Amino acid sequence: MLKDLLVHFQALGNILKTQGEIKNSWSQSHHTSQKRFSFSLIMCKHILNAQVAIRAPCCKKFFDCPQCHEESQDHPLRKTMEMAFMCKKCKKAFRKDMTTYEESDEYCPHCDNHYVIEAKEPQAMIGVEGEDARIDARMIKDDRVREDPQRSLFAQKDVSDKIDTPLWQLPGRT
Repeated sequence: MLKDLLVHFQALGNILKTQGEIKNSWSQSHHTSQKRFSFSLIMCKHILNAQVAIRAPCCKKFFDCPQCHEESQDHPLRKTMEMAFMCKKCKKAFRKDMTTYEESDEYCPHCDNHYVIEAKEPQAMIGVEGEDARIDARMIKDDRVREDPQRSLFAQKDVSDKIDTPLWQLPGRT
C-alpha cells in the first residue's frame, strides 16, 4: 500500500513538473519589446465578452477589467493616458494613446478584431432549462395549435362570491 502511494505521488509530481515546464515555455516565448509579461488565460467573470486584456501600469500585469485588478491586487489601479492592450484573438500586444483616440483605434492592428464592443455582463434570470431547441423542440410553444380556453389559468369562473361553498360543490370539480 505504501508503495502504491509513492507511485501516485511520483506521478502527481511528474504531472505538476510538466505543467510548470509548459507554463514557463509559454511565458518565455511570448514577450513584448524584450520584456516578459503575465497574461491570464482565465475568463473575466465581470465582462463575459472581453476582447482585450489591459495592462495595469502599477503592477505591469494584464487584466480584463478594473474589477479583476481590484479583486486580485492589494493596491489601487494607477491611471495613465497611454494604455497597453493584448488582443485575446491573436494574443499580440499593442499600445494606444488615449489623448488621440480615433474610431479606427477600436480594432486590433494585427488581426482587425473589433475590441470596443458593448460589454456583456452576467445577469440573473429565471428560465426553464432544457435541451438545445435545435435538438429537442418540445419545450417551445407551437403557435399553430389552438389553446383550449377551458384549460387556461384565466378561464376559471368568478368564485369570489361563493366563498362559503365547499370545493366539491363548485361546478367543474369532481
